[in-house]
Amino acid sequence: MKRRETLKLISLSSLGLVGLNPQVVAAEQIAVPVPEAPTKPVNGRQDFEAARDAKLKAEKFFTPQELLTVTVLADIIIPADDRSKSASEVGVPAFIEFMMKDQPSGQTAMRGGLQWLNNKSIKLFGQPFVKCTWAQQITLVDQIAYPELAKPEMSQGVAFFNTMRNLTAAGYFSSKEGVADIGYMGNKPNQWDGVPADVLKQYGLTGDE
Repeated sequence: MKRRETLKLISLSSLGLVGLNPQVVAAEQIAVPVPEAPTKPVNGRQDFEAARDAKLKAEKFFTPQELLTVTVLADIIIPADDRSKSASEVGVPAFIEFMMKDQPSGQTAMRGGLQWLNNKSIKLFGQPFVKCTWAQQITLVDQIAYPELAKPEMSQGVAFFNTMRNLTAAGYFSSKEGVADIGYMGNKPNQWDGVPADVLKQYGLTGDE
């Protein structure tokens, strides 16, 4: 089963790791779009809610280097496949940036986790995480992506990756592309065609009751 399918089945909770597409561009070339603040309230939001959102979107939390690391990790967790875009392509890094400002209680752990990842990467490979090869990045991520297999000294990395994984999944599957990938149709009035025939048969009904 593909990792993307696993993500759907476990409803945005913990999931296994997938490899990053080797064709991914160099980390220095990744451009992460940040959505512009809305000029007026949308989707029924009150003025004070829209104003708060605009204020948060105008602020910056991640440094450029941190945002690159978040982008690379997000695309390791949810890479592009033959039918769907990668996490970064649907704006997940910008989503995580917003979440850090919307819920500042997570900022210290996020920034500490990113620093831990870079320190461990430098110790293992002599350079920061985003400067490493794909194989090196996966070697390190494999050590923190599976809590039941991780060594005790990797506990901070495990906690950080769990957070990154959950945020990435939440951002991806709440995006327009992610919702389409799940196949969620939503409520569609005036399109009720009755109970499917296979369900009627399962309960010994004919549809005439």
